[in-house]
Amino acid sequence: METLTYEILGWLFLAGLLGGFVDSIAGGGGLISVPALLATGMTPVQALATNKAQAMFGSFTATLTYARQGHVNLRDMKWAIFFTFTGSASGTLLVQYLASDVLTQIIPFLLIGAALYFLFGPKIGEVDRHHYLEKFPFYMIFGLSLGFYDGFFGPGTGSLWALAFVSVLGFNMLKATAHTKVVNFTSNFSSFLFFAFAGYVLWVPALVMAAGQLLGARLGAKTAIKHGTRVIKPLLVSVSLVITAKLVYDDPDNVIHQLVLSVVNA
Repeated sequence: METLTYEILGWLFLAGLLGGFVDSIAGGGGLISVPALLATGMTPVQALATNKAQAMFGSFTATLTYARQGHVNLRDMKWAIFFTFTGSASGTLLVQYLASDVLTQIIPFLLIGAALYFLFGPKIGEVDRHHYLEKFPFYMIFGLSLGFYDGFFGPGTGSLWALAFVSVLGFNMLKATAHTKVVNFTSNFSSFLFFAFAGYVLWVPALVMAAGQLLGARLGAKTAIKHGTRVIKPLLVSVSLVITAKLVYDDPDNVIHQLVLSVVNA
């Protein structure tokens, strides 16, 4: 790992600030923070662990901001917190021993589906709609699965949660974003605990980025509350597509990557 000069720490602070801003609105802040951490010379596991440490400050700040404005009731989220914590803990323990190759094949398709869902449903997320599951089974299914995914791999978790809240529980976009931050903080905190216990968290860069996260997340949440769907929807679609592009580009064996190459070379 490179020596952490003041210049490097300054860039990490900016990465934390921008990541916190984007993440508090549409998720995907890890797309900014993880590459920044890897650029310092950390191992992938150290970067993932340190990212969880700094990201939980941003998701906690965003959660408080949304809760104080009445967009989420934390007492109603107790089962969501329980199942997400359990799922994230399981994923975090497993990722220390297994590769995430299978997920890199599947997740791009899910994110493309999420982007198309929000993009071509002009009224989706503007108002609350009919729900297809009661909250307890919803939180059990998605808390365990998406919590596990966030602890094991992570990219696009916020987009997938927002998609679930809107399409299954029928939440409007702002309400879905607010509830997403609660489960994001839960999975970040759970993952952080297990990474920290295993000694993977690097504290100096984590705390510097956390300072940026606190500021960025507060600004992002206030922006989302003020502008609602007009900001959340396009940013959510953009983040989903950017994460998909990065995952596909980084994995030459991905089905989509191979398909694009075959078209280009045709």
